[in-house]
Amino acid sequence: MTTHVLPLPRVAARPRGRGSIAAGVWRVADPKITLASVASMIVGATAAAHDGPIAWGWLALTVAGIFCVEAAKNASGEVFDWDSGADQGLTDDERTPFSGGKRVLVDGLMTRRQTAVVAAIAYLLAAVAGVVIVLWREPDVLWLGFAGALLAFGYHAPPLKLSYRGLGELAVALTYGPIIAAGTYLVQRGHVSGALVAASIPLGLAIGAFLWINEFPDARADAAAGKRTLVVRLGRVRAARWFLGIVVTANVLVALLPLFYMPVSLWLGLAGLPHAIAAASRLAQYPDRPAQLVRAQAWTLASFVLMAIGLGAGWLVA
Repeated sequence: MTTHVLPLPRVAARPRGRGSIAAGVWRVADPKITLASVASMIVGATAAAHDGPIAWGWLALTVAGIFCVEAAKNASGEVFDWDSGADQGLTDDERTPFSGGKRVLVDGLMTRRQTAVVAAIAYLLAAVAGVVIVLWREPDVLWLGFAGALLAFGYHAPPLKLSYRGLGELAVALTYGPIIAAGTYLVQRGHVSGALVAASIPLGLAIGAFLWINEFPDARADAAAGKRTLVVRLGRVRAARWFLGIVVTANVLVALLPLFYMPVSLWLGLAGLPHAIAAASRLAQYPDRPAQLVRAQAWTLASFVLMAIGLGAGWLVA
């Protein structure tokens, strides 16, 4: 029997004025989500501090550039998810503070054109920061910056549309693990540390787990819009088991770091393990009940933040 999926309704966004545009810009610069890039920068910067003095001005420019890429990715993602119908397909009881997109178009804070302009400006500001670093500090940052920007834009945008092809999770783990951490370190030290890359891999997995759990409330709408995330592909029950595997693997990798001639103090990165296990347990209980997952989403966020702080402290006291 052939089934047909009805197209999702496109509800026109009606911006409410300049105040709503400011609220929309603030929302695409979502502090909760930018914690992921901050976590990776903490690990990169503290590893660099372990190996030499910090150039604070260049660190500030690095932070500003990465923040602009983050905001740009969120804004451009709003546009492409709006075009696909993924955001409009969510019901009120499927929305959580951590999932469902930024909703600047759905909630009428900005128009599609305004959101696209915000994305373009943020990408431009990020490019300016990157060019300054490449020309006056570290030329090799160009390649990491290009890779990060490509993954950020291609996460939602054609032709890559990584999040629509079940590749978004890998892109997030790579970007928020090795790419941002290595880029932050590279600006400071002029080379990439193998030890830092190794320590950033479990952090990338932990941040990828945050994306993973945030896909559960969106799964129905994503599937209807053709957004084939791994949670959609696996189904919620199997994906919940995979979530446990991801967070356990991330923490096992942290535990193994001292075996590869890295400081034992990096075991402080295991600080987020209890939150990760609690989140996995709750997700296994309520994989299809978004309202019950908010606490697990918050625990998952806390787990990667604590891992980053622990790894950072581990570098500083080593």
